[in-house]
Amino acid sequence: MKRFINSILVVAALFVMTGCEDYLETILILREKNGTCRSIDVANHLGFSKPSVSIGMAKLEQSECIVKQPDGELHLTEKGLEIAKRTLEKHRFITELFIAIGITPETAEQDACRIEHSLSEESYERLREWHMKLTEGR
Repeated sequence: MKRFINSILVVAALFVMTGCEDYLETILILREKNGTCRSIDVANHLGFSKPSVSIGMAKLEQSECIVKQPDGELHLTEKGLEIAKRTLEKHRFITELFIAIGITPETAEQDACRIEHSLSEESYERLREWHMKLTEGR
């Protein structure tokens, strides 16, 4: 029973981290695009409900990844910005890689969004190195 409960906690933690990365990445994208970002913007961009996003934002505030201003504007902290940039970098690289091997842009985008969260740093770095070596001779 204890093993089962631990497994559930691991899955829950992974789900929370994946969601947090998506939220941070979205805040970064929206701030770059619009110069500002609020919870409703994140909800609209991701197609999530406002209450779900509000819960996520509260968790991100508690973990010191964002600061929510009194007017509702969201700002990434240094910690949040680092996570968001790394997640977005992975996302863009994986998307470009998939498109380069013939996957449609829409499917590449969707698959990259899923893979970016489960790909280890080691695997990501080796893929990048392999890709750079492959494209050096072009």
